[in-house]
Amino acid sequence: MIYKIRIILDAEEDIFRDLEIEAHNSLEDFHNAITQAFGFLGNEMASFYTCNDEWQQDEEIALFDMSDSGSDVRLMNETFLEDILSEESPKLIYVYDFLSMWTFFVELADIEEKEDGRSYPNVLFSFGEIPETPPERSFEAENSAFDFDDTFENYDDLDFDENWN
Repeated sequence: MIYKIRIILDAEEDIFRDLEIEAHNSLEDFHNAITQAFGFLGNEMASFYTCNDEWQQDEEIALFDMSDSGSDVRLMNETFLEDILSEESPKLIYVYDFLSMWTFFVELADIEEKEDGRSYPNVLFSFGEIPETPPERSFEAENSAFDFDDTFENYDDLDFDENWN
């Protein structure tokens, strides 16, 4: 099967690419198709994140496992599009270059039969030019009922050992 997917840059202006890719391709193959479609070199770290319908980030699927001990990080080369994207869960978040934080919304638009003589992945449509620098990111927490300012009014009352370092 062929997945038709729209990848939208998280920016004020409309910048997106529509790709078609085989459902059995890995997320690493998809990552490579995205970087080529947007004109990136593809030499930076990246991750996909599963998410819900409101784009709230969930599980990370990383390009590489950067932990010291072989953790349980899910990897792109071991995860396939058909196992992660479906009509029931059609959305992913893709982050490229963790220093610049290029962030994209990925959404499955359609699933079709493979066409003979067509090569995949394939860019179906390209709209907008990627800016020189990534859009500004605002990292703000949601409002919390917990008031951090009123947590400790008098630090002298805390029972810390003087040599706790």
